[in-house]
Amino acid sequence: MTTSSHRPGAAAPSDTGKFNGRLAILLAMAMFVLVVDTSIMNVSISAVVHDLDTTASGVQGAIALEALVSAAFILIGGKTGDLIGRKLAYILGLLGYAIGAIAMTLAQDLRAIIIFWAIIGGIGASLLLPSMQSLIHGNFAGAHQKRVYALVGASAAIAAAVGPLLGGFITTFLSWRVGFLLEALIIAVVLSGIKLVKDVPYTGSRAVDWVGAALSVVGMGGIVLGILVWQEGGEWVGLLIAIGAVAMGGLVWWLRTRKRRGRATLIDPGLFESKLFRSGVSGQLLQQVALGGTMIVLPLYLQLVLEYNALWAGISIAPLSLTMFVVALLAGRRGLGRPANVILWGFILLVAGLVVLLPIVPRADSGWWLTIPLIISGAGLGLLVSQLNNYTLSPISDERVSEAAGVNSAAGSFGLSFGLAFAGAIMLATLAFTFTAKADASTVLSPEEQQQVSTVLEEDAELMSNTGLEELLVDQPQDVQDEIIAINTESRPIALQVALGIPILAGLLGLLNALRMRRLPDPKASTAAEGVLGG
Repeated sequence: MTTSSHRPGAAAPSDTGKFNGRLAILLAMAMFVLVVDTSIMNVSISAVVHDLDTTASGVQGAIALEALVSAAFILIGGKTGDLIGRKLAYILGLLGYAIGAIAMTLAQDLRAIIIFWAIIGGIGASLLLPSMQSLIHGNFAGAHQKRVYALVGASAAIAAAVGPLLGGFITTFLSWRVGFLLEALIIAVVLSGIKLVKDVPYTGSRAVDWVGAALSVVGMGGIVLGILVWQEGGEWVGLLIAIGAVAMGGLVWWLRTRKRRGRATLIDPGLFESKLFRSGVSGQLLQQVALGGTMIVLPLYLQLVLEYNALWAGISIAPLSLTMFVVALLAGRRGLGRPANVILWGFILLVAGLVVLLPIVPRADSGWWLTIPLIISGAGLGLLVSQLNNYTLSPISDERVSEAAGVNSAAGSFGLSFGLAFAGAIMLATLAFTFTAKADASTVLSPEEQQQVSTVLEEDAELMSNTGLEELLVDQPQDVQDEIIAINTESRPIALQVALGIPILAGLLGLLNALRMRRLPDPKASTAAEGVLGG
């Protein structure tokens, strides 16, 4: 659906002319903003909570929703670019991101973040990535095209590596609002060079599978929104998740039926006939579930348990992102044997590092305790990043690789949103259960106070720093304050340990999937797969 096509007789880009370096840099800048955006939000959770007088779970839910919207619309986003023009889709994607960034700069409550940053910004991301893919193909060729893909890919990798540090520095010494203002300014610079972009005409079918698009949005949306509603103590959780599951099953049936009838489909179900592609997409999804769960649990732990500011939270997380960047770079340049073996070792290291974290969480009084486990997990993620994209797309023919890349990106974004939402929900559910159990067993709290604790947690369980909790308990007797603070201190690490079980489980499932990959033949190298964004 996102393959680029040229009109017959249209001038194809040439690699013999002058390299358009300014356009290449502007595309790399757009990719940098796309990747760094969530990193700034992750390390700024406590600052956003404080400035907007909201909750950590609310901000975490907005982060998960942004990833969900991007995943749900990325498949139809490619077709939208086909219909309205890839250049216009690129512009609209940038504008959507700019609206989200400006809204973050001016936001006074969580609703503005949800509407403008999570939803409009997420839709912008779903338009931006497929259109960038097509525009690079249409504006560069041969060695020039490979050079641009390398530049844009390096920009994404650098953004992922330095994002926590950059976001932490800006938030601590300036404001998280300044970080998003800088994003908007970068997008303005990118848009200022839009005349350099030549549109890429599309001559394929303009038929749209609206039912398939709706089923994909409802399917992914129902599952993740159900988890987010459960996290906030809302109703109809089971119904939302059931609707999502039924819609996903309905999407499979619909795509197969449409293809048998020779009608246009949202995605070609024939892609999944390749065992290599199925295994690769599964690995991509599970890797992102693990990453999403880890990247919500760790910032919450650092900012609300250790009470770090954004800078120290970013520094503490940096071993994960920097190691991932370095290992991915080295593994991508050097042959490390069979891709399936590298992927297997990636999941082994990812799980090993997270398992080592479990006994550290209740004992650590500093982020430095996390360094070695995060380096181990970061090395695993680096191995996965270096292999999974090419492994997944290599068995796909050149004319279908962009469509396959869209499916791969959607799976990754859905996995990220699921990991963010589910790990957060499990953490709050465990906190409520543990806190209530310890309060009921307390010999200091009266039965009335125990019931009050139980009622409050049932209605709105929330991970809080001891400092924030002390402010809420200022009118209570000193012995009650001390008891509740002690219970909070004991309960939070347990909740965080249980929440880490989500990325660990995803990593274990990825490990089993990698063992299945080892029984399959190695994919043949594909030049088309190397020239693909995202994934």
